[in-house]
Amino acid sequence: MAIYNLGSINIDHFYRLSHLPAPGETLATHDYSVGLGGKGANQSAAAAKAGAKVFHIGAVGPDKGRWAVDRLASWGVDVANVSRIGTSTGHAIINVDEGAENSIVIFPGANRALGLGEVELALSVAGPNDTLILQNETAHQVEAARIGKLKGMRVIYSAAPFDAEAVRAVLEYTTILALNAVEAQQLTEALGVALDQLPVPEILVTKGSEGSEWRSLQTGERASQPAVKVDAVDSTGAGDTFVGYFAAAMDAGETTARALRLASAAAALKVTRVGTADAIPIRAEVDAFLEEQ
Repeated sequence: MAIYNLGSINIDHFYRLSHLPAPGETLATHDYSVGLGGKGANQSAAAAKAGAKVFHIGAVGPDKGRWAVDRLASWGVDVANVSRIGTSTGHAIINVDEGAENSIVIFPGANRALGLGEVELALSVAGPNDTLILQNETAHQVEAARIGKLKGMRVIYSAAPFDAEAVRAVLEYTTILALNAVEAQQLTEALGVALDQLPVPEILVTKGSEGSEWRSLQTGERASQPAVKVDAVDSTGAGDTFVGYFAAAMDAGETTARALRLASAAAALKVTRVGTADAIPIRAEVDAFLEEQ
């Protein structure tokens, strides 16, 4: 069993502010830092830190690309399928206010320039016992999802950053559709159907302080998990941490309820720390945290 992640790799630039800037407003930051991010890299980091064998499929450029790849590798992620190309590495400008809310601007860069051939080659060795993770920050999600379904893989698709047409194109190949509450509302409005009428076998919805819920649209089975109460300092990457831990638990054969509990605890720990991939907790920390609850 292994996880293959066609995922973005970004250099995250963090600016901590008293409040998020309004249109036309100029603010001075009281702290600045740089870290590894991108929804894909975050999810690969989370899954690897949870104990899964993870193969990341992506691309970086010459500007800090080697640093980003080495950082992923340091957490045990297999980076043999991360291409080095001439296009600049993706990056994100992340503003975080004193209430831990954020506002993010993304430059896709190399994430959108990855060739289809590289994706096909990376997935050529995957099998029906493996999991494929996808998001909306790279090229070739539809093609990868189609390959994953043909191989009998569990395909987990994060519908973010939200794009209704991108989601529509991937749905028929998706096993588990992962959304937050806002994305779930956007999708049902865009498609004109209720959440339980979406053409996917399973749905995973994260609801922030209201917890999370998994639904099987085939059997009607449901599982939910309350959110763990913590003092949040930075919510960036919390959803990615949740998905990565959930994927790792499911890949390891855990029950859905156990996967939700682990993912919820990991996301709760993440928001108590500043940063993205670097701030995601390892499995031992999550287990210890759960014992304290």
